[in-house]
Amino acid sequence: MPRTAAGVDVEDLLVRVKNGADAELAEVAREVAALAEQGRLGEDDDEDGVLVPALLARLAAAGGAEARVRVMAALRRLARCVGCESKERLASIEALSSIVRSLSRDVDETREAIALLLDLSDIPQVRQRIGRIKGSIVMLVTLRNAHEPGTHDDAEKLLHMLSSNPQNVLLMAEAGYFRPLIHYLKEGSDMNKILMATAISKMFLSEPMKSSLGEDGAVEPLVEMFKSGNLEAKHSALGALLNLSSSLQNAEILINSGITGPLLQLLFSVTSVLMTLREPASAILAAIAQSERILLHKDVAPQMLSLLNLSSPVIQLHLLRALNSISGHTNAKRARAKIRQNGGVQLLLPFLTEKNIDIKIAALNFISNLSKDASQELAEQIRDTHLNIFVKIISSPTSGNEKAAAIGILSNLPVTDKKITELLTEANLLPLLISLLEINITAPLTPLRTSLLEGIAGVLIRFTVPWDKKLQSLAVGHGVVPCLVKLLSEGSIKAKSKAATSLAQLSQNSLALRKTKLPRWLCVAPSAETYCLVHNSQCTVKSTFCLVKAGAVSPLIQILEDDNREADGAVLEALATLMQDEIWENGSKVIEKASGVHALLRIAEAGNSTSQEKAIWMLERIFRLEAHRERYGEIAQALLIDLAQKGDPILKPMIGKILAHLELLQTQSSYF
Repeated sequence: MPRTAAGVDVEDLLVRVKNGADAELAEVAREVAALAEQGRLGEDDDEDGVLVPALLARLAAAGGAEARVRVMAALRRLARCVGCESKERLASIEALSSIVRSLSRDVDETREAIALLLDLSDIPQVRQRIGRIKGSIVMLVTLRNAHEPGTHDDAEKLLHMLSSNPQNVLLMAEAGYFRPLIHYLKEGSDMNKILMATAISKMFLSEPMKSSLGEDGAVEPLVEMFKSGNLEAKHSALGALLNLSSSLQNAEILINSGITGPLLQLLFSVTSVLMTLREPASAILAAIAQSERILLHKDVAPQMLSLLNLSSPVIQLHLLRALNSISGHTNAKRARAKIRQNGGVQLLLPFLTEKNIDIKIAALNFISNLSKDASQELAEQIRDTHLNIFVKIISSPTSGNEKAAAIGILSNLPVTDKKITELLTEANLLPLLISLLEINITAPLTPLRTSLLEGIAGVLIRFTVPWDKKLQSLAVGHGVVPCLVKLLSEGSIKAKSKAATSLAQLSQNSLALRKTKLPRWLCVAPSAETYCLVHNSQCTVKSTFCLVKAGAVSPLIQILEDDNREADGAVLEALATLMQDEIWENGSKVIEKASGVHALLRIAEAGNSTSQEKAIWMLERIFRLEAHRERYGEIAQALLIDLAQKGDPILKPMIGKILAHLELLQTQSSYF
């Protein structure tokens, strides 16, 4: 039976703890805490150890937050002075579960719960048991991350103490707290390092989580495990690195750590025991090749190329994807040249008949990248059979990715190669492309759709070359012009530029076609619908490829109004066809009516040197007309004077002519 200590009635306290309402419970818990703090309620006073289980029972059942806070405060004080049996009860799963539940409640209760768990965590069994309570580690990590005064520091201390158990460390990592795991990777036993690496390899990691692991130093010890560990260590390290390597930030860390050489050595190895490591090694190479830093390792691509025909299909696919990434980087011109010098294209062409569709697409994309700056070199290696394969891919119900890659290769072949043009025309590629363009031009914008439209726009340049009016007529007859005009508004900036180039090529012949089709006499007045102000004749899209009748002028000018300057050159070439010597006056009026003067002034100010020169050439013709001088002269003069003084000297004579039109400069000035 509980006895009455000197001045302390333990039995009375016990009755009140068991039977009191929440308010009474809070009061008696306050008394118990005070007595324990004064040393008047130790092991000798509660020799039967009845207060601790009674308080724990009420903690589990209490409805009020204040009562629970007071009970936990009392338990904290008692934990310092009660006997082993009572401490064991405090350390039981049931007791700890009641305390853990309070972690998710209000601030005061949470603070008291963490403090109690922290006091109890010097008991080894407690550190093991807390981790086994569902949600406990997650709640502690959440409290640590919340940075609330009074809970953050204690939560971090408690997590630190719990990290002495590797299983708790794994739970912390799953909750997004990686510091203890990284500590084990750096300083743990070999067995624990393998345990942590294996856990990373199997974890679902968001991109921020991958970046956090990389920033906090997980990559370097994993690389060291791969380089110097035993087979099990190498396997677990590669699995972990593969999971982390899809982050571009981690890819750069991996490249800087010097892992590319050892990965390639592993792929070249014929040691049977290492064969199982080759697939993850090749997958990591594919991931880190997405970082442009891979270009610093100039021998990587040729070595991968030499491995292609020596590898299994899975490894081939990873190597092709790695090579495709390397060759696709902005600054990869030298890398592409080196791959071509090493016979890259010839090595890849047999993959065009590969049954594995993923490998086939990867090879197609790689060839497309290699042909970006070597179209003539590619044309010399492409045979009729290869061209037929590309057309067959485009015409078949294959995947969009396969079509986009095949079209991309065709768009890189030289448009001056008449033999290729004839073969593609005979294979009826043109209607296939236009049909594909019509399907995709209004579809939702995706990377695949963008790639398709850019490729198709590139191939159409071949079918609109200005030296082959018959081919132009064929393209126009298949409905290419409306598609090109729509691309000016719907496509990416690259697609817009290529569409503008095709329209410019068609428009170059509009004047000549007008002349060949002018009648000697007319019985009836010309139709207002088909009469073209610029060409001063009956114009239609099909008969004269007229930009004005195609409705292309406004969307062309809109591109100049946008912030991206990549398509300026192609757009200006198209508009300049309306300002040839015989038609410049009416062409100027059409461009001015479509708000083109402001757009041209914008290019004169912000375009590159070639675009500036073309824009100023057009402005000089526009300002020959008095109506345009009156309307825009005042707006233009400050810009033109500034350009004359500070711009490219090659622009000076043409600017001088414009200033003379505006009567700001004498025609005999030294500007000419």
